[in-house]
Amino acid sequence: MSVAFCHCGSCRRHTGAPVAVHLDFARDKVPFTAGKLSRFSSSPGVHRGFCAVCGSTMSYEGDTLPGMIHVHLGALDKPADFAPSETSFPEQKLPWLCVGAQGADA
Repeated sequence: MSVAFCHCGSCRRHTGAPVAVHLDFARDKVPFTAGKLSRFSSSPGVHRGFCAVCGSTMSYEGDTLPGMIHVHLGALDKPADFAPSETSFPEQKLPWLCVGAQGADA
């Protein structure tokens, strides 16, 4: 549905990176084919998904967006195929971060 940079502190802590990039999908359109997604609640109404085998960051789901899943770009086999076109929480962007993007105010 969309591809976005996310500058929120919660995504930074979850990914260990200065900015996260995620793709938004309808939850029922995203099958996990190699095992079950493990989840934990990082804050009230927020559920973070990860691989129970290797620990890789996989997803974000929030109670405020029922039926949606945000899959982290780094979890994909071909991340170069998905250029961000949106920015979430730009007011939380780290002041020293400079990221090139096509069509996005990273």
